[in-house]
Amino acid sequence: MEQNNGTNKVMQAKLLQALTKNENKVFRKAFLDMHFYDQAQFYLSLVPEQRQKLYQILDPHEVGDFFDTIEDDLPEMRELLLEMDTSYAASLLNSMFDDNAADILEHLPKDEVDRYLNLMDKADASQLRKLLHYDTETAGGIMTTDFITLQAELTVGEALTILKHEADEAETIYYVYLVNADQRLVGVITLRDLIVTDDDTKLATIMTAQVITASVHDEQADVAQKIRDYNFIALPVVDDQQRLVGIVTVDDVIEVIDDEAQADYSGLAGVDVEDVSDNPLKAASKRLPWLITLLFLGMSTATLINHYEDLLSEASILAVFISLITGTAGNAGTQSLAVAVRRLAFKGNDKPKLVRLVVSEILTGLVTGLITGLTIMLIVGFWKQNFALGLTIGLAMTAAITVANLAGSLIPMLMDKLGFDPAVASGPFITTLSDLTSVLIYFSIAQVFIHAFM
Repeated sequence: MEQNNGTNKVMQAKLLQALTKNENKVFRKAFLDMHFYDQAQFYLSLVPEQRQKLYQILDPHEVGDFFDTIEDDLPEMRELLLEMDTSYAASLLNSMFDDNAADILEHLPKDEVDRYLNLMDKADASQLRKLLHYDTETAGGIMTTDFITLQAELTVGEALTILKHEADEAETIYYVYLVNADQRLVGVITLRDLIVTDDDTKLATIMTAQVITASVHDEQADVAQKIRDYNFIALPVVDDQQRLVGIVTVDDVIEVIDDEAQADYSGLAGVDVEDVSDNPLKAASKRLPWLITLLFLGMSTATLINHYEDLLSEASILAVFISLITGTAGNAGTQSLAVAVRRLAFKGNDKPKLVRLVVSEILTGLVTGLITGLTIMLIVGFWKQNFALGLTIGLAMTAAITVANLAGSLIPMLMDKLGFDPAVASGPFITTLSDLTSVLIYFSIAQVFIHAFM
């Protein structure tokens, strides 16, 4: 990996030198020999004046090739398009795969979208308008319309001839979809099937008629799960009339999985992990809402501790273990939350029934709580030479962990049932809630045993 990075840096230095010295032929040949991803990284490293030179050397189609690899929600994407001639930018978008172009357009103001679409080929613009119509987090929103369809009555030889002419316009040709006159999906054939079968064979005789599909309305996470389950490279997408309207490719699914993981982690952390702004004020504005909310919830814990002021006055030793009880319970709740969110992410799997889940989490909490409680009981007993105090701390630890474990599992499930993102039940929220319940449990148990260890 380090060797590749070093090679890329040397190549980028040579490219930059050729671009600066206006050695256009040298630059063009070296640049086009690079992988599209490396082209994009070099392009993004340039300043506006250098990019203007690049636009003069490369045509829109060549720029569109590496634009397919750039993140569509890149903050400066709009500025990159605006610095180009409008016709150049429109041609660039037109040369990209439809799903990638649509992803970029959805982040732009409507007047700019219309301006680019009006300069495109009418058929291509129409396809993009259809894609922009779908919800961005559905199969329709992430699918591409760059795929190849054939009629089932064709022969393998005829199909291969068509593929040779149309392959350049398709995002993937590994799957060839067979449709009838109404564009309804009737079967699928892999490229391997075509290569190993005699040219005179009818496609209908070798196609797979039972095709796994997604609806345009399916959530993107469900589509990603289906592709992962079946180990597909692409998944056909049909509309309400079962007409083939697009395909979702594995590269789009990788982005979905990445986005879902980031969203879950953002929820667990209580902050948008995609926000990597260096602006302190902007970063603070993103983090403050959760912190302020949790501050008020934390005040409930402080008020509860204040309620037991007399108990603390009578047995000040109890104050030593408050943070130990709350911290351990909070950690247990966060662990349980992470597992619960992960479990809910696999919507295609059979979920355990609520009663079974509650019993399972109570038992898990009890096992972890008892072992942790027994450990702290022995530590405190030998440390303070007071096993009654150790028993009090141990019982409180066991109960607090059990309750935190149960809350960490049930709260995400409840939010999922109500239609909210379960990841919103963030780690900081569960931790703060665990603090409140742990303090209540701790002092309630201490009140019962106070005369035993005093």
